[in-house]
Amino acid sequence: MNALHFFAAPLVALTLTVSASAFAHEAGNPSEKVTVLQDQVLKNVPGKKALMIEVDYKPGQASIAHKHDGTAMAYVLEGAVTSQVKGEKEVTYKAGEYWYEAAGSEHLVSKNASATKPAKLLVFMVLSPDEQVLVPLKN
Repeated sequence: MNALHFFAAPLVALTLTVSASAFAHEAGNPSEKVTVLQDQVLKNVPGKKALMIEVDYKPGQASIAHKHDGTAMAYVLEGAVTSQVKGEKEVTYKAGEYWYEAAGSEHLVSKNASATKPAKLLVFMVLSPDEQVLVPLKN
């Protein structure tokens, strides 16, 4: 698949619990739950690390518009996720489908495609330890 997509939590001093309020895209409607599964320095790629995250969307939930400093690969574990990267068409990915997102891509739409069922992603990223996982886009 050539469309790009995915969401992750900001990475400061990486914690395993991410505050939902830090990513609220509107008052009273917190953003998705992000769980860091692994954070490993890549010994064979100096200056880079690998990050594995699980992203859980409640029915109808969406991420804020953002970009990522690192490269990302995402796989839909459950449900369906609708995504749009600047310059690309909006695409809905179902469980078992996956995509690649180049570093610096502007992610305009990232949301659960269902208003009644949850969705879950597994995301693998490669980035420098000082790079941010998610950079909110300015309106």
